[in-house]
Amino acid sequence: MRDRVTAFDPGLLRLAAGSRTAGSIALTLMVLGALHAPVPHLVAGAIASMAATFAIREKARSRQAVTLALCLPVALVSVSLGALLNSRVVVGDIFFVLVIFSAVYGRRFGDRGNALGLIGFQIYFMSLFVGATPATLPGLYLVLTVAFACSALVRFVIVYETPAGVLERLREAFRVRLAQLVSAQLELLDAGPDEVDKVLETVRRRTARLHETALMIQGRLQEGTSDESVARLVQRRIAGAEIAVERLGLLLLSARSSERADTLTLHLPGAPLPSGVRLPVREEATDTVRRDLRALRMLVLRPVGAGGGTAMPHVRNRLLGYRDEENLPPASAAVQDVFRGIGETARAVLGLRVALDGPQDESDDTPATTRSREELDAEDAAIEGAEADEREPAQAAAGLRRPTTRAAVQVALGSSLAIVGGEFLSSQRWYWAVLTCWIVFINTSSTGEILVKGYRRLLGTVLGVVAGIVLAGLVGPHTWPALGLVLVFVFAMFYTAPLSYTLMSFFVTAALGLLYTLLHTYSLAVLVLRIEETALGAACGIIAAAVVLPVRTDRRTNELLVTVLERLADVTGAAVEQLSGGPETDLLDQARDLDQALSDLRSAVQPLTHPITPLRARRDTAQYLLALLETCAYHARSLAATAELLPTHPSIAADPRLRRACARITHNIAALTAHVTDEHSGAEIETGPSIASLLETGGVPGTPRYGRITDRVLRHLQRLDESVAGLARPLGIRVPTPKR
Repeated sequence: MRDRVTAFDPGLLRLAAGSRTAGSIALTLMVLGALHAPVPHLVAGAIASMAATFAIREKARSRQAVTLALCLPVALVSVSLGALLNSRVVVGDIFFVLVIFSAVYGRRFGDRGNALGLIGFQIYFMSLFVGATPATLPGLYLVLTVAFACSALVRFVIVYETPAGVLERLREAFRVRLAQLVSAQLELLDAGPDEVDKVLETVRRRTARLHETALMIQGRLQEGTSDESVARLVQRRIAGAEIAVERLGLLLLSARSSERADTLTLHLPGAPLPSGVRLPVREEATDTVRRDLRALRMLVLRPVGAGGGTAMPHVRNRLLGYRDEENLPPASAAVQDVFRGIGETARAVLGLRVALDGPQDESDDTPATTRSREELDAEDAAIEGAEADEREPAQAAAGLRRPTTRAAVQVALGSSLAIVGGEFLSSQRWYWAVLTCWIVFINTSSTGEILVKGYRRLLGTVLGVVAGIVLAGLVGPHTWPALGLVLVFVFAMFYTAPLSYTLMSFFVTAALGLLYTLLHTYSLAVLVLRIEETALGAACGIIAAAVVLPVRTDRRTNELLVTVLERLADVTGAAVEQLSGGPETDLLDQARDLDQALSDLRSAVQPLTHPITPLRARRDTAQYLLALLETCAYHARSLAATAELLPTHPSIAADPRLRRACARITHNIAALTAHVTDEHSGAEIETGPSIASLLETGGVPGTPRYGRITDRVLRHLQRLDESVAGLARPLGIRVPTPKR
């Protein structure tokens, strides 16, 4: 059960966020209740405590403390202006728009600027919600002080969280998700014809989750480790384990096919198994694969030294022995590849354990295990001696082209429309339309993203209104049970926020129904009005995004696609250059830049791949394009990981001929980039013989395929060449017909 929770919530980040926010509100309500504060002040304290908790996004505790201290005076000024301008309609509305503009524009100043802007907006909104007046300001000052103090107490004492602790939990989540992926691969080995598509989808999903956890760890390494060399070591081991287990899945696909499997199958949603699929032959070698996959999963879940006597070292030694050709069981070439993949994955798990848990007992090591340890030690020494790659930051856009400025102008104009329209719907509740308009702009970059977010918020609001009607009838005027349910909904809101914006909106609206009940302003008409105001605010946000300085989804995705292609060219070119005997570079950082660029593209493409989109053909094209890019990224990561082994492995030698093999790939990536940047570009895709034939290796018959590094590199280059050429069709680039 612990492992399931760990895998479902990596690092327990959502649990910590929900507990921190709900705990802060509960403590605030307890203090205000002891002071016999009236119900409006209880509601104000709950809103202020929630805002003071979720606005702080910085990772370092010292910076969190400074930001929280700066937020209190901003909150006091905001509630004062809200109370003073509440009765002045025109001036108050104009100032509210300025507050919204400043809150969005503050994002350009990083997490602290974003936090100060959020506090300014949320506290001003709170003053409107509770009907603040100049006479109530002294009491509200006390409420805000209590709320911020309780938020600080919960953050820094009760729900104590350090960067090192978060990183430790994330690494534990990576371990569990790695074991879950091995379990899915074991199911793939035994799945029947009717089950294989479902199991393959599980493998894809768990591969994506493992990759997501690796990116989360990457974002926490700097704050969570003692020095740069430790961070680089953990980064290398995480990447190695990720690549090894993903490659093991591809080898299992090959073993299930009468022909070599197309690596695209792993990444393309809904794709069938490769041609010539058959059930695995029930032979002794297949039974051994099944046994060893279970052993690998056990090795991941229960490392050596965690109990089990000599059994665990025996399991580890047997799996690592598959890295030597003489230890491979007699089987077909495809099944022997699986054994090699199991051996490489076991080595990656060993390296991960050494990096995370330190030195281990070596008394039971076999020669194969000793060799693996020596290779890992040599890699560790090379990593510790490497220097970080210093790169010049990209030049940011200026003026209205800057995303924060453009979004601030858009949301200010959209909020102005929402204020005017909201006043027509209700002179007392107009601010709900403004809140929705403001929220749909948070963490969005294109008109399509805003449209999808507006739709999700409206859907969650409608469902939340239904729940609010039921709960208001059950709770009635009972203050503390209602506040207890509000705490539950606040926890659920923050726990589900990264998973589903619709669920978050549902819990917010249900909690608001209870707050309205406490303020004695609840009625069915009020909740229906909330739906109307939400729809109006979403519409105003969409109109502002579409008319004022619009960023079309196509333009946004094209920009991100160019970034992905540029990162792909950087990683591939640098890796092949190093494998050809060139100078060493920081390949893992470049590979993670590629992963992050691909993650950004995946988020931006969501409007095109959303189930409600009417453009089915575009949705299929976008999914196919993402699948090909995932394949390219996998092979680029594998090339980078192999290149980093070059200085420390005596069995790996540089091959200058690889430069010639990579030339066509880099040319085609440049042609794709030129076409996406300018669709009238005349760049064309080059086709020709296989990558292996370009090298004219003339291998010796009987030479072990994995005894020479060139063979593995050629496989990745060949798949990368095929995938890059495959990108031409969905992007509309003409591919010349090869001559016979």
